[in-house]
Amino acid sequence: MTESFSVLRLRNQIALVTGGSSGIGAGVAKAMAAAGAVVYVNYSHSADEAAAVVKEITDAGGQATAVQADVSKEADVQRMFQQILQEQGTLHILVNNSGIQQDAKFLDMTLEQWQKVIDVNLTGQFLCAREAAREFVRRGPQPDISAATGKIICMSSVHEVIPWAGHVNYATSKGGIMQLMKSMAQELAPHRIRVNSIGPGAIATPINEEARDTPEEEKNLLTLIPYGRIGQPADIGKVAVWLASDEADYITGTTLFVDGGMTLYPGFADNG
Repeated sequence: MTESFSVLRLRNQIALVTGGSSGIGAGVAKAMAAAGAVVYVNYSHSADEAAAVVKEITDAGGQATAVQADVSKEADVQRMFQQILQEQGTLHILVNNSGIQQDAKFLDMTLEQWQKVIDVNLTGQFLCAREAAREFVRRGPQPDISAATGKIICMSSVHEVIPWAGHVNYATSKGGIMQLMKSMAQELAPHRIRVNSIGPGAIATPINEEARDTPEEEKNLLTLIPYGRIGQPADIGKVAVWLASDEADYITGTTLFVDGGMTLYPGFADNG
């Protein structure tokens, strides 16, 4: 589990982290539990991995429960939210993290590859955010718990702004998340619901393991990162905790890039 926070910023809050069984989602789930939240660790197929994340959290004194749902399926999402509300009474934080890649050159990409990524990465975020927002509006403010009525954090990517040949479906889903987030933020702000995104760069997770398989591949990847290191899931977890806390209460409708400078387009550093 991540190191303890000196202040339990998320004490008495209920958080759902989709795709929380590994990678960035696991890092976020552990960080939120360390900050005092009761965390629901969503998974689609990896029950054992989700159980391991829950065990790590509870062994460290936190509170967590695994919950299964395929976020691309409306019935699954509604069932998941019903379980959380039955067990906890409400929800305060949604981290829309579930995401997949199915890579192919554009000329070779199948409709199935395109649709699956859009379904999970974009439609999944819509379905979960809609259910969360409905609960936030139904419940109304709880100022003794949180300054905001509810917090939604969308996990985007540097590829919401950086094109990515060979990954058209993935980059399109992340560009869509940017406008989904901004449009939701605009509409939900009068309810005091904050909606933001985190845009990770290269984070050491299973989804990009192939890009780090050999020292040469890792060196090539590092040429894209001015700060000179690959990020860790805990880097994203710390930012997610802060963004969900009252310390970030005046922030809505923005993407916070956590990328070691990847969005600075380092290829132009010596070509000005």
